[in-house]
Amino acid sequence: MACLLAGTSALHAANIDVTDDRGVTVSLPQSPQRIVSVLPSLTETVCELGQCHRLVGVDRYSNHPASVRSLKQVGGGIDPNIEAIVALKPDVVLMATSSRGVQRLESLGVKVLAMEPRSSADAQRVMGKLGQLLEVPDAQRIWRAIDAGVSAAAQSLPPGARSLRVYYEVSAGGYAAGTGSFIGEMMARLGVQNIIDPAQGPFPRINPEYVVRANPDLIMIGSRNVQGLELRPGWRNIRALRDKRVCVFTADESDVLVRPGPRMAEAARLMARCITEKGVR
Repeated sequence: MACLLAGTSALHAANIDVTDDRGVTVSLPQSPQRIVSVLPSLTETVCELGQCHRLVGVDRYSNHPASVRSLKQVGGGIDPNIEAIVALKPDVVLMATSSRGVQRLESLGVKVLAMEPRSSADAQRVMGKLGQLLEVPDAQRIWRAIDAGVSAAAQSLPPGARSLRVYYEVSAGGYAAGTGSFIGEMMARLGVQNIIDPAQGPFPRINPEYVVRANPDLIMIGSRNVQGLELRPGWRNIRALRDKRVCVFTADESDVLVRPGPRMAEAARLMARCITEKGVR
C-alpha cells in the first residue's frame, strides 16, 4: 500500500500546472509534445526556447522562424479554424485571451493556454510561463539576453535623441502605439518622447487632427500603411513630413516591431537606426 501511495504521489507531482492570463490553471500530465500556436509572438517564443519541433500548427500570421511556414495553418486569432485545430490532436493550444476560439476549443475538451503579452513585463512573464510548460529551465536567462539587447540599442543613441517627439502608427485606421504599449515602453527606453497621451491607452485609434496638433519631429510607420500619408488633412505641414523625417518599415521589419516577444532586441535596433538616420540632426 505504501508503495502504491508513493507511486500515486509521484504521478501527481509529474503534472505540469500553468496559470494563464485569464487566471485559469491548465494542468497537463506531462510537458506537451504537440502544440498549436495561434499567436505569432507565442510561436516565436516557443521557438526561441528551442522547442519549435513541438509545433504542429500555427496561425496564418506566424512566419518566423522560417521553419514554421511549412506547418499546417489554422486561421487566425479572430477566425480560428476549430476543426483544423482539433484534427491536429494537440496536447495544448496557445492562444490570445481575446481569441474567439478559446471557449469553443475547451468545450471540445482541448487544453488551451491563453496569454496575450501587451507590455515588456508581459513578454517576460509569458516566456517564463512557456519555459515552465515546456520544461526549459533557462527561460529567464534567454529573456535577460533580450533585455540586454534593448539596453544596448538605447545606449547606442546620441544625447540629441532625447528631445525627439515621435508618432508611431501601428496599423491602418490610425491606430498608434501609446505609452503603455510594449512599443511605447521601448520608445521610452530609447529616450524619445511619445506624442500620445498616456490616458488614451496602449493602442488608441487617433484622430488625424491630433497628430497635426502634436506636430511630431519623427514618424514611424509600416509600408502597409504609408500610402497617402501626405494627403491626410493637414499632414503636409507636420514637421516630420516637411523635413522628410519619416521611417517606413518593411513588412518584415513591421512584424518584428509589433510582436512582443523574443525579437524585441531586434525591434529596438530597428527603432534606434531610424532615430539615428532620420531623427537626430
